[in-house]
Amino acid sequence: MHILFAGGGTAGHINPALAAAGYIRARHPEAKISFIGTQNGLEARLVPEAGYDFYTIDVAGFQRKINFTNIKRNISALGKVFKASFDAKKMLFALKPDVVVGTGGYVSGPVLRQAAKLGIKTAIHEQNAFPGITTKMLAPMVDKVMLAMPDAQKHLKLKSEPIITGNPVRESLLNMSREQARRKLGMDSRPFILSFGGSLGARPINQAVADLIKWHFKTGKYYHYHATGKTGYEPTMQLLKDNGVEVEGLSNIRITEYINDMDVLMAAADLVICRCGAITLSELQVQGKPSILIPSPYVAENHQFHNAMTMKRINAAEVIEEKDLTGYRLIRTVALLLSDKARLLQMGQNAKKLAVFDANQRIYNVIMQLCEQA
Repeated sequence: MHILFAGGGTAGHINPALAAAGYIRARHPEAKISFIGTQNGLEARLVPEAGYDFYTIDVAGFQRKINFTNIKRNISALGKVFKASFDAKKMLFALKPDVVVGTGGYVSGPVLRQAAKLGIKTAIHEQNAFPGITTKMLAPMVDKVMLAMPDAQKHLKLKSEPIITGNPVRESLLNMSREQARRKLGMDSRPFILSFGGSLGARPINQAVADLIKWHFKTGKYYHYHATGKTGYEPTMQLLKDNGVEVEGLSNIRITEYINDMDVLMAAADLVICRCGAITLSELQVQGKPSILIPSPYVAENHQFHNAMTMKRINAAEVIEEKDLTGYRLIRTVALLLSDKARLLQMGQNAKKLAVFDANQRIYNVIMQLCEQA
């Protein structure tokens, strides 16, 4: 049994593939599992680290904004499309996979398209409420379409009913309770705010959160952990210092570039302030956490806004678009939520209604079914 995953570019595309691959490997250690990605994507580091064979093709996406620079990029991208299709076909002949699974990103396109033409069993997994261009293109031709969110179906042309699988989340998050997490962190009963804006950092979020910390740091009423991202730590610390906020030495406030123990912090949190990538939302849902969501306006198809609205519509989250984000707006929203325990509890329960706890099992079932048909 040989299963080939194709996807990458961002953690949102590669982590679901790695989660599914790990689930399969635990049950079928004899199976061959390999990946196709790009040499510059996050997958080039994460896949080999996880111990899987990794192959690359060169492919790029098209720029939607028309200017002279992007026209040149699109001409280059068009040339790469033809070469990527040829390279994908050649690679599929050499690897002879039983099933090819796409998890998004531009690399999925040529690999899944060629696999379908060659009669290889194929499946795709879409993580977001609003599908990307690659998923829209592949949906009519693959054997199985797996969706993390039911809302995605109305945007797709399908040859058969999709399977709602949810997004895989780490096992440690599924098994961690709020009480366990807070004991591990040495917390008392004070409410805990968790905030983050992405691995590179989101300046508008960091600035608004700095105002939020200034609002509450002298009171000592809250725990607050904030991740600034790679480029945001020094500017955020300087901004706080310029505003007379000294957080070093405070046991209830922590500011870091990254969060390495997200499973523990997410489980312990009473309110989460964050972007709305698909995997983050799935983690909020399985933990049943109320949230303030700030969609990134810089992503393809504005898909984070659509993700956020799936939570907003059922009163599981408040949504503040980045264009409307200010320190005052964030402070007011946080204050209203933390002063209303009943509403926070209801929001968390509503979030949990969207959770899929067995996403790995559902994805595994689809892939195994295709393997049997291969």
